[in-house]
This record gives sequence, structure tokens and C-alpha cells, in this order.
Amino acid sequence: RQHEAPRRVKRAWVIPPISVSENHKRIPHLLVQIKSDKQQPGGVIYSIKGPGVDEEPLGIFSIDKFSGKVFLNAMLDREENDRYRLRAFALDLGGVTLEDPTDLEIIVVDQNDNRPLFRQDVFTGRVVEGAEPGTCVMTVDATDADDPDTDNAALRYSILEQGAAGMFSINATTGEICTARPGLDRETMGVYNLTVQAADMSGDGLTTTAMAVIYLEDINDNPPEFTKEEFSMEVEEQAAGVDVGKVFVHDKDLAGSPSWLAKFTILEGDPEGNFAIRTDPHTNDGVLSVVKPLDHEVRDRFELTVSVQNERPLEPSAPASPRALATVRVRVRDVNEAPVFRENPRRISVLEGTPPGTAITTYTASDPDTHQIQTLTYALLYDPAEWLQLDPHSGTVRTKRELLHPSAFLQGGWYIALLLARDDAEPPLSATGTLSIEILEVNDHAPQLQPPAGVLCGRPGRGGTLLLGATDDDRPPHGAPFHFQLSPQHPQLARNWSIARFNGEAIPSDRNQDPRNHFPHHPSHPNPSSQPNCILPQPSPRAPRAPPCPHACPGVPAVLAGLGAARVRGRRRALRKGLLQRSRDDMRDNILNYDEQGGGEEDQDAYDINQLRHPELFTPRAKPPLRRDAPLSSGTPMAPRKLPSSPSDIEDFINEGLEAADSDPSVPPYDTALIYDYEGSGSVASPLSSIVSSLTDEDQDYDYLSEWGPRFRRLADLYG
Repeated sequence: RQHEAPRRVKRAWVIPPISVSENHKRIPHLLVQIKSDKQQPGGVIYSIKGPGVDEEPLGIFSIDKFSGKVFLNAMLDREENDRYRLRAFALDLGGVTLEDPTDLEIIVVDQNDNRPLFRQDVFTGRVVEGAEPGTCVMTVDATDADDPDTDNAALRYSILEQGAAGMFSINATTGEICTARPGLDRETMGVYNLTVQAADMSGDGLTTTAMAVIYLEDINDNPPEFTKEEFSMEVEEQAAGVDVGKVFVHDKDLAGSPSWLAKFTILEGDPEGNFAIRTDPHTNDGVLSVVKPLDHEVRDRFELTVSVQNERPLEPSAPASPRALATVRVRVRDVNEAPVFRENPRRISVLEGTPPGTAITTYTASDPDTHQIQTLTYALLYDPAEWLQLDPHSGTVRTKRELLHPSAFLQGGWYIALLLARDDAEPPLSATGTLSIEILEVNDHAPQLQPPAGVLCGRPGRGGTLLLGATDDDRPPHGAPFHFQLSPQHPQLARNWSIARFNGEAIPSDRNQDPRNHFPHHPSHPNPSSQPNCILPQPSPRAPRAPPCPHACPGVPAVLAGLGAARVRGRRRALRKGLLQRSRDDMRDNILNYDEQGGGEEDQDAYDINQLRHPELFTPRAKPPLRRDAPLSSGTPMAPRKLPSSPSDIEDFINEGLEAADSDPSVPPYDTALIYDYEGSGSVASPLSSIVSSLTDEDQDYDYLSEWGPRFRRLADLYG
């Protein structure tokens, strides 16, 4: 079968394509008659199958089974189906196939039965005003359902209506709309409505229309103009931050666009910057306002020159405006102004104790209303101590009572009062002035000795001392510092007494054996009971020591103890300095703590802390061994000493204790230099310096690291 030649098909059974026009109205309509070459005596049975017969759409075609005539039974629409492919069959009366099935193709011929359709009913486009001819704006397009290979779908475009100007044209084939003439002006016509048409059959067939709306975009081809050349307005003086009035402008450009928004400038008439002008964004008018208070008495009218222009620069082709400048006249209305204290606050100085009725100042205000005749009156608004009185017409301030120190109404020596100045306008206005009065100190109080009396006692060779001070109720510079001296009215006092300054105070001391009933005097006070303050001087070394005095002042031992402690500290500092120079190579640290636990590893016998806590329990029986860190030559420590029976022996008691402490090696050397890095020799632990004592790793034996446990195993592997 593969090599079997194709069988020859007889021409009668091959059916050529059949064409039929759509919308054919004569139905049924004979399309074709098919006939088989194998006619049988009993006849042939014909049949067809396919879309339009036994497939959707059903019933369009049919065949006479005996004659083979094919009929069209319904109107065809090429836009729904442009061709039908059927199969034809020939059978004998017994149903045996006589011929192989053959194809039957029915072609639907197009008719111009569809109008063009625009893709949208309204087309919109934009173009700037003043655009050059030939500037393309937009494109309109339409479709046709007819056969695109025929003239039934060949479309042509045209503008049916656009007004009398004829500013636009359309490409008949593409539908592109462009400007045709110059002179597009948005201010003349901002929107163009065009009626466009599309026609098939190359413009001679069916037609349809649509709208093309073209908007002109604004450019700044019109400058803003003032509605008039002069504007007048007025404002009250002393007003600031208020609007004075408006200047009105007109602009033909698109409202709200940068080409329409105005910008105002004050060119002349306001050198001090009293005014400002801004644009009202809703109305595009200029709003003039006052930024600095105006004074009618200084200047009662202003004449301003104001210019206007747009936010966007003007097009070069735009004409200049004859009304770009305007004159604004502003009148300043006079109003009542409050009085003014030119010097506020007023500061003056007054001596304390100034007698009542003394005029201390005249504090007045001025009225800015020079064009109005007004009278000012004054009143005290605040006078807490009621020290002052005020003349209501002249403003003269006088003392009502003495101004004295101290007072709860003074603040750092100043007294504050407030004055009120009021005019007689309607309604009246007032101002407040501050009067600051400095109360100057006067030296009207004598200093007082503290204590006013005292007793000095001494013994041969040791004079007594007495600390004296002074107080003064006056404030600086009439108070401290004080000068002390023996009374010049009694020159014989200088033979027995001396006086010296100690920390700003005075110390009188006796020079002879008998210090009784002699008191130092302040030069301005003959009475010893009213003397200033004094302190401790040294007695004359030639004076014999006096016997103990039973009336000694109880405060003297404390002062002598303080001086003795200061002397002990001085001697210890000198001793420490000498020890540092002598024994830098052999020292130990001796740290004194309240939880003292002893010395280092070799310093367990350095000292016994109990001796320091209870010295009376330890009586030296033999000469103790000398300490290596003893600062000086040591002697045998003294036994516990007896306390002094008289306060005059306190100094000797302290000196003897100091000498015993410095000479006793059995107690810690408090005043030696402390060396904290000395631990002695022979310690069980090796010194840390042995780790780096060798210069190279070869000189060091690291085998012992393996004996230190698993944590040092890695280190032993590296160095062992």
C-alpha cells in the first residue's frame, strides 16, 4: 500500500469552493448539486456533514439525498463565520459507500454591512497656547468589522466641525490631529471641541463620528496689573502685626497657576521696614500689614511705591504692563499712649539713718502724646516698709522714716519700690517705674571684744596666752578685718604684754612673772569689758615660770594641745625625711589598720600590737632589741608617765611623750617611710621575677610543667 499509486479521482466528484454572499435573503437558495460517477440501477443516496449541518450552527445547509442538491437555508454573516467546510458522502441503497467522502467548502462573500466604530466617544488632548503650526496634539482611531482586505474596511478621517477659525487639521489616513494655524490664545479660547468622522469604502461608504476636545495650556503671556494707580488706607499708631488694607490686581492667565500668582514688592517709601506685603492665595490681591509699631508723633503718613509680578517669569513675547506699579498712601491715626519711664529701673544710693523728710530723688515719666495736652500724676504702687513718701505732681521721693540696717525688706542692701505714673486721657493709661535704693553702710557701731574679759595664768619662764576676737554690727567696709593693739593710753603695758595676730585674730601674752590684772585694750575702748577678739602669742623666754594658777581658763589646755600636736607633726615630718635619706635600702612596710594581723612572713616579731593598745600593762624589764628600721638612735623606752597635775604642764607633757615615742624601738615607727614591695627572703613561693630572669628559652627548664596537672599539659608540650 505504501507503494500503491494514488487513485485517480474523477472530476465530477471533486467539488470546487462555492461562494455565497452574506445577508442573502432568498432562502432556500441552491448552492450546488453533487453527483457520483458510480450510478447504481437502484440510485445513490447523498448526505453532507459538518458545521452548519449536524454541528453548530445547525440547519444552515441541507442536501436532497436523491438529487444531491445543496441548499442554503439561513442568512449568513461573514463577521461571524467567513467560511464553512463540509464533507459529502455517496452511498448505495444498501448503505454501502460508493465514493470516498469529498470536501465541500462554502465561502461567505463580504458585504459593507458594518459602519466604522471609534474606540471612544470623546477624545481629549492638550497643547500650549501659542504653539507653532504642525504641532501634533492627539490621534483619533476607529475600527470596521468588515473584511479588512476590501474597501468595506478602508477608513478615512475628517473634521466635520471645529468653529470658524479652523485652527486644527487631521490626517485622513492616520487620524492624527495637529495645529493648522498660529495664534492659539488660551485667554481668547481655552477649549476647542472638534467633531471628527470616520468613513469606510475609502471615505465613500458608511460613516461614524466622535468628539475631540482640545485644551490649551496656559503660559505666562499676560503680566499682572493693578486695578488702579493709587490706593489709600489708614492704621492706628503703636499697632504691629495687623493688616492695613489690600491692593487689587488682575491677571488674564489661568487662575491658580504660577502664571497667575502675583508677587508684590515695596520699592520706595519704607526705609525702616515698618510695612510688609503678602499675596492672598485665594484672591491674588496684595495684603499690606504693619510689622513695626508706628508713632504718630514721629510720622503721621507714608507714601509707598508697590510693584507686582508673577511667580513664573513672563514670556519674552508677552507685552509689558503699564500698571505694574501703584502708589499706596497710609495715614497713621493718633491714639492715646501710656506714659514712659525713660530710666527704668532708677538706681540711687542713700546713707542709712537718713532723717525723715529728706528728698532722695525725683522720678518722673514722659507722655509720648506730644500733640495732646495731658497731665501726669504719680503714686506709690509698692513700698513694703513704708519708708517713702511721694509728691503726686512732681514725682519727688522723700524719706518717711529712717532707713536702717538690718531690715527684712532689704535684698542685698537694696530697697525696691514701685511708682505708678498715670495720664488724664479717656480712658487713662499708666506706666510702672522701679526705684532701687541702695542703703549705704555708715560706721555707727564700735567693735566689741570677744570675750570682754579673761584671766591669764603662768609660771616662771612660761607666759600665758589668751585668744581674743571681735564683732561689729556694721557691714563691710566698716566691719572686719580688725586691728588689735595694746592701749596707747597705758604705755607700761608693753613691758609686760605683747599681742600678735593669729588667723585674723589676736593673741596677747604676758612678758613678766606677774600677769595679773593686765588686759589688752582696743584703742577706741577704754573699758576692757567691750573689747574685740584675740589669740595665742609666745611668752618671753627670759620670764621666770609662774606657779600653776587655779583660775586658768579651761580652753587654754585645748589650745596648747593643738599647738603641741602641730609641733609633733612638724618634728615627724623632719624625722621621716631624714629616715628616707639614711635607710632607703633596708626598710619594711608597717601598715597600721584596725584589723592588724601582724607583719609579713619574717616580720612576726616586729612588734606586739597589744603594747600599743595597753601600754600600761607592759613594763620593760630589759633593753629590747633594736629594730633595723629604727629611724634614729634608740634608748630605753620610758615607763608609763604620770599625767600633768596642772594645765600649765601640758606642753611639757606633750614634748616628753613625743621624745619617748621617737626613742622607743619597741613600737611601730609611725613616721618612717613605708616600703610596700619588700617581703623578706626565704619565702616558700618562688619570686615571680624568676620567670623572666633568664635571657633565652634555652636557659629555662620547663619540665616541671608536666607535673602541674592536665590544665598545663598543652604548655608542657610546647616548652617541656
